[in-house]
Amino acid sequence: MAALILRSVRELLKRVDFATVPRRHRHKKKWAATEPKFPATHLALQNFDMTYSVQFGDCWPSIRVSLLSEQKYGALVNNFAAWDHVCAELEQLNARDFVNEAITHWELEPESGQSAAPTPASWACSPNLRCFTFARGDVSRFPPARLGSLGVMDYYLMDAASLLPVLALGLQPGDTVLDLCAAPGGKTLALLQTGCCRNLAANDLSTSRTGRLQKVLHSYVPQNIRDGNQVRVTSWDGRKWGELEGDTYDRVLVDVPCTTDRHSLHEEENNIFQRSRKKERQMLPVLQVQLLAAGLLATKPGGHAVYSTCSLSHLQNEYVVQGTIELLANQYSIEVQVEDLTHFRKLFKDTFCFFPSCQVGELVIPNLMANFGPMYFCKMHRLT
Repeated sequence: MAALILRSVRELLKRVDFATVPRRHRHKKKWAATEPKFPATHLALQNFDMTYSVQFGDCWPSIRVSLLSEQKYGALVNNFAAWDHVCAELEQLNARDFVNEAITHWELEPESGQSAAPTPASWACSPNLRCFTFARGDVSRFPPARLGSLGVMDYYLMDAASLLPVLALGLQPGDTVLDLCAAPGGKTLALLQTGCCRNLAANDLSTSRTGRLQKVLHSYVPQNIRDGNQVRVTSWDGRKWGELEGDTYDRVLVDVPCTTDRHSLHEEENNIFQRSRKKERQMLPVLQVQLLAAGLLATKPGGHAVYSTCSLSHLQNEYVVQGTIELLANQYSIEVQVEDLTHFRKLFKDTFCFFPSCQVGELVIPNLMANFGPMYFCKMHRLT
């Protein structure tokens, strides 16, 4: 399978980090000279300036300054805590539950010229999620989460855009769910908050990262749920999941490793733009196709999968989705259909800034008034 995937993304690799560099950006090496040592954060910004200025054109300066500015967070309410009390405290901070506010507004005020027709099943959001954010332009910060009266933490601070892939997955009660690249654990926790998971498999190749995931679950999830059969944490190679548990899950989340654009501009530690990780960075689209293919193979026919990254790169986003769907069709005779998420963009447009021109899926772009993201997500329906 690896050889087939390598061939299918060969064209992607040709376009990753090999684009012609304008003369003004070139560094001419001198004979026997020591190569200058730039911080990885500077190398990331240089890379983004070259690639994203072409991809986003006039939008890039606004996205750039937002990426370099302080990020906004959301507070995901822990339903295993005294959630009604937690919600009341967050409301006193003048924060709002963007999820339920948007859904209520949508149900009460259908688009002009349209009757209040039943919402298509494919539009359904995963239920029971409560996430508070401050209004556009409000740069207030949430206080650190604390231990509640029921022995678990009250809320989990995360980029609120990270909740969108979980919402888009559209969980239903009794679903079997796979989180293929689960660490550090925010999306796994959100999946559990829905109350829909009959069984949840949370996997990450890195044992150190699954250790962080276990800490999150220990802090937020009651022991009887952690110790029961409902949650299974593993450290397997996600690329092989289609062989391990093919046609098994109702819902699969594939939140792949990526260039983590905002992190790469602010943190030297574990920065994928370190010179020693150049080959790993260039191979990211291959890894992403392999993981998405495995996730779709693990999905039951008739089930759904969501692919997500925290990168702006269309080479890691739309191209991976389209390449994987083509691969599954040609090599496995499996038909996968991309779901239209236009309604999702309309539903949450008051909270996030969406890029209007994605070929498939949706992309939250950072904006100074709503500095969440980047977060790309695409929902797929496995038909056969």
